[in-house]
Amino acid sequence: MAITDRQTATLALAHALSAAEHGLPVIPLSATKLPALRSPHHDEDLPVTCRGACGLPGHGVHDATTNPAAVRALFAAAPWATGYGIACGRAPHHLIGVDLDIDATGRNDSVVALQQLALHHLFTIPPTVTVITPSGGRHIWLTGPPGVSVPNSASRLAPGIDIRGAGGYLVGPGSVTTRGTYRLAPGAADLSPAPCPRALLRLLTPPARPHHPSGRPHHGQGLVRFVLAAHEGQRNTRLFWAACRAYEHGFGDALADALTDAAVRTGLTEREARATIASAARLTSGRPMGPEDVERPGRFP
Repeated sequence: MAITDRQTATLALAHALSAAEHGLPVIPLSATKLPALRSPHHDEDLPVTCRGACGLPGHGVHDATTNPAAVRALFAAAPWATGYGIACGRAPHHLIGVDLDIDATGRNDSVVALQQLALHHLFTIPPTVTVITPSGGRHIWLTGPPGVSVPNSASRLAPGIDIRGAGGYLVGPGSVTTRGTYRLAPGAADLSPAPCPRALLRLLTPPARPHHPSGRPHHGQGLVRFVLAAHEGQRNTRLFWAACRAYEHGFGDALADALTDAAVRTGLTEREARATIASAARLTSGRPMGPEDVERPGRFP
């Protein structure tokens, strides 16, 4: 089946409208799980900070809406969309996504890591919407309280556990991607997203870290050494992890050149290194980014 056929696009719109009806703001996604609409500012030379104030679509997660007419208009502008994204952190649900990755060998160490965190910090994950990804990973949907902003993060809680919060999105139920379809886990069809346990919420909203406007802290050198120690097959992953940690600690921009130099020495091109660091900056800053998914035409938990 061609991923861009009419039936797939029609089902994507139906799923999106069902989600919007349940108060979940949505945007159309391409088969690569990225926002389907191109930015109206893509030809502009200066950095663009517009989040939709120009009135045109193409601002990623900032286009997300629950208005049925607006949802239809977005999908009409992107007839190639095969799925939809659900904006996290937005009222009324203030959705938080816990993404449990499967590693390249098919191991689900992230599930074990979450269980260990739960035991150590005395919380349990309540019955909630859970999505099975094409790779076999899981996305756990939780809700946060109003006024609490949960940042996006990659492997900060533990290796393989990514968090989608404010500025991020989850790929919606039934979306079709180049890797397959995201589906609701057995028994999840009649559930609603459950409140995030308080102990877990505290882990997801760490206190603000001090900003270092000039230079970089000494332990930034440890991140550079971490990148330098990468072998073939792990260079990009190590660089991304190190860049995420640097931006979370407030000195990502100050360390970017050193991380780039280290990555180039391991075999990446400067362009590849800069792109990876930019991705880490977007993910940790709360700007639009990220994927997560589920299934069932016209039905939503």
